Amino acid sequence: MTVSADHTVTSDRSPRPPTDTVQLKHPGRMIAAVFALFLAALQIRSFLTNEHYQWSVVGDYLFNAEIMKGLGRTLILTAVAMSVGIVFGIVLAACRLSHNKVLSLSAGAYLWFFRGTPLLIQLVFWYNLSALYPHLGIGIPFGGPELWGGDTNKILNLWLVALLGLSLNESAYMAEIVRGGLLAVPKQQTEAAHALGMSNWLTFRRIILPQALRVIVPPTGNQVIGMLKHSSLVSVIALPELLYSAQLIYSQNFQTIPLLIVVALWYLVCTTVLSAIQSRVERYYGRGVQPTQAKKSRKSRPPVKTDGAARVEGTEG
Repeated sequence: MTVSADHTVTSDRSPRPPTDTVQLKHPGRMIAAVFALFLAALQIRSFLTNEHYQWSVVGDYLFNAEIMKGLGRTLILTAVAMSVGIVFGIVLAACRLSHNKVLSLSAGAYLWFFRGTPLLIQLVFWYNLSALYPHLGIGIPFGGPELWGGDTNKILNLWLVALLGLSLNESAYMAEIVRGGLLAVPKQQTEAAHALGMSNWLTFRRIILPQALRVIVPPTGNQVIGMLKHSSLVSVIALPELLYSAQLIYSQNFQTIPLLIVVALWYLVCTTVLSAIQSRVERYYGRGVQPTQAKKSRKSRPPVKTDGAARVEGTEG
């Protein structure tokens, strides 16, 4: 660095040219990817060459009338049970968050029981409820007249047993999902809304619910997909949904594997459609918080030309 007579400081160093970023090599990733592709190729080859899969039989029964009826029953069970579970879950979540200890403890006991016992046991229990209560009725308690009643086995048919088991079990999980979503909204949001003069209902509808849905929607979508698969458990009570319809067919023609492949394919189709819907709903409710990548509209600036010296103008002493 030199100083001229006019107090100009001149740097002898020229700016270094920009260097390209060198990416680290990851040979382990390449080996893992090649190994995964190798296993996938082996599995595809097995699917295509193994005659025991009997793909022709799969094609014959893929759109079988009984299979399609069973698929329709599965979708009905999923839709109705999930709807009832969501509504009842919201009520349970409100009870859990209530300052009334009786309501809070009652909802907690409900969640403790239905989340602590397997769904299969609950379905079998509802199916055999007549062993405990042969007669069900509604009337005035303590010896009053009965307003409505009948034999338990006639009232609790297969559809009602399946819907009771699936709905009551699902409501316990939905209650915790809704409660977690409501608790995720800061209390300051409610205080600010009340300071603006909003009522409790308006605050919940305009402030609390839109923010809570961002937390509630993703696990709810997972629960819908889980309900679709859990509906296969009603086959133990002989309700002819998708799986039990296939069981009825392969119990006669002994084509067990092809019929199970048919069932698996239809479950995969339904879960794929539900996953796509879930993804779109999540993007809708998360559009205000999800980071978006800005489009690169501006061109890169050209490099600044220098004469190889940096000058700093000084002041006279």
